[in-house]
This record gives sequence, structure tokens and C-alpha cells, in this order.
Amino acid sequence: MRLGARSVAALLLVSAIGAAAFAWPLMAAPTSSLSHANDAPWLFAALLPLLLAVVVATIADSGLDAKAIAMLGVLAAAGAALRPLGAGTAGIEPMFFLMVLSGRVLGPGFGFVLGSLSMFASALLTGGVGPWMPFQMLAMGWVSMGAGLLPAPDRLRGQRESAMLAAYGAVASVLYGTVMNLQGWPYIGSLASGVSFVPGDPLPDNLARFVAYCLATSLGWDLPRALVTVTATLALGPVVLRALRRATRRAAFEAAVEFRELH
Repeated sequence: MRLGARSVAALLLVSAIGAAAFAWPLMAAPTSSLSHANDAPWLFAALLPLLLAVVVATIADSGLDAKAIAMLGVLAAAGAALRPLGAGTAGIEPMFFLMVLSGRVLGPGFGFVLGSLSMFASALLTGGVGPWMPFQMLAMGWVSMGAGLLPAPDRLRGQRESAMLAAYGAVASVLYGTVMNLQGWPYIGSLASGVSFVPGDPLPDNLARFVAYCLATSLGWDLPRALVTVTATLALGPVVLRALRRATRRAAFEAAVEFRELH
């Protein structure tokens, strides 16, 4: 699906707001109240109309119709159903490979909305609703959107495409965990001084502590997530990609509507 000017503007806006929501504590004064429990509801309230804006912009740019909306619902439900299979245990999250493959086939705008809705639905399904949920929605939206921005979507096929998607899935899986660490790390005050966030300290010092925190706490989850994503992409990717592309062709998302006069 094409990514027009309005879709680009909507995606840039929601991504800028998301990046600010993740990173603002690093720039905050020492006396600031740092708690996503307070600002997460506001972020969620802002995220929903922004997601709607992405959908509307995609409709305007590419003619997204009821069939595409139905596919969005099916894929979001499938992603939400895959997540509890691992329940985040040791980083085993099989939904990542589906989000990567769907974003690759259906484009960055569709992918961003799909990733966000899948995480929202899975949170409702597993009872994982909390201050972290809007941040999970943003991060998963970025994962799927990034897959839609990978090169040669119309030309690259076969083993080379699978290898590219597997490599992207591995990197995206680790980056997802890193970004989500940034969401929670500044608000955990009981950490050792070498890895804890210090409000008001120079940014390089806090970033060094953040890297140490990621290595000490989450890398054991991020690497298995990457491994599961790579394995599923290489094993199931060709079949899933063919199915998604066949469904897209049959739905004729890009087909022009013609009206003919009957004689």
C-alpha cells in the first residue's frame, strides 16, 4: 500500500509524540515528578485519535477499503492470540514475526496501526493493562512500520528476502526491549547506583547507566525474543508471505473502481 504525503505526516507526528513520551524523563529537572502512571492515560488518550489519523490518511492516500479493514482486524486478532503463547516468558514472544511479515507486505502505515492494535488487543486478552500499555503499542507499531520501510518490497523475494526479514526481526526484537526499558527504568528507585537513573545528571552519564541496566536486566529476554523471531521468520516466513500477498491480490486493495454505463 502506498505511503502518501498525508500518511507520512501522520506517522511522523505520532512517532514524534511517542519518542518524546519515552525520552522526556532524561531531559527533566531533578525536581520533576517522574511517573508514567500519571501521564500514560494522557498518552493513551492522545494515541487513539492519532492512530485514527493514520488510518484516515492511509485511506485518503491509498484507497483503503472495508476489505483492508477486515484484514487489519484479522491480523490484529492473530497477533493478540500469538502473544499469550509465550506470555513474555524468557522473551519468547511469537507475535513479533507476524508483525514483521505483515508490515513488509502491507506497508508502513498499515503496519504501524496493526502493531499498535495487536498490542492493545493482547493487553486486554492477557490482563496486561497498565501504564506501560500505550508505550507497548507505540513500540510494536514502530516494529511493524519499520518492516514496511525495508527496501525492494516489489522485487526482493525468496531466501534473500527471508534473510533480510530475519535480520530485521532480530534487531527490532532487541530494540523493542531497549525502548521499553527506557519507559520503565527512570521510575525504579531501588536499583544499584551503577545502573539507576539520576534525575538532573548529565545525559551521557545517565545513558551509560541505562546501557548497564539493559545489559544487566533485560538482555536475557531480548536475545531469546530475537532468536524466536529469526527462527519463526526463516521457518514460516515464505509461507506466511505468500499467503499475505495472495490475500492482498484477491482483495484488490489497489484496484481502480470503474463505473460503466449499461446499454
